[in-house]
Amino acid sequence: MKMERLSQDKIRIFLTFDDLTERGIQKDDMWREIPKVHELFSEMMDQAYSELGFDAAGPLAVEVFALPAQGMVVIITRGKMEVSSGSFDTLDEDDEDVYEIELTLEQSDTVTYLFHDFEHVLSAAQRINSFLVDGGALYNYKNKWVLQLEPFEMDDKQYAMMIAILTEYGEPTSLTSAVLEEYGKTVIADDAVKVLCAHF
Repeated sequence: MKMERLSQDKIRIFLTFDDLTERGIQKDDMWREIPKVHELFSEMMDQAYSELGFDAAGPLAVEVFALPAQGMVVIITRGKMEVSSGSFDTLDEDDEDVYEIELTLEQSDTVTYLFHDFEHVLSAAQRINSFLVDGGALYNYKNKWVLQLEPFEMDDKQYAMMIAILTEYGEPTSLTSAVLEEYGKTVIADDAVKVLCAHF
């Protein structure tokens, strides 16, 4: 379980399928209200507090993104500030283990990886080029490179190999194409892997 602070009131937690399996949770369980999922959420909040100092008091918006073959990204946003009082909504001290949660679940077949170095994008592209039908799109976002692929017409073995190669050079990310187009720069809109391999 890896976590990072995105802002004062927002954190991102990356759960691998191993994290879920160790706790006896199947991927589909994240969509259900069961004790194991509540325990996992409490564990995530404890770890977020000890590692990041993120206090989960008050209402929380929780977004869960299922990343194919990689795991899940959970984005947690703490309750909005009360404009009048300038403080966060907080629960009574007796209810400190109770979370008000607004849950959003999204599942996507899109594979999105972030790379810190252009050379890493090139190396990954050259290795996955041979079994890709569509080469996806390449974005520049906050001085990093993001490759987004739609793995159509790919068998399970090729898919697993592609994920393994991408993970070797980059890291999975929950960034959507809407965010990348709005806040980043589209470098190659179509067939990015083929274009990269043809020009470099």
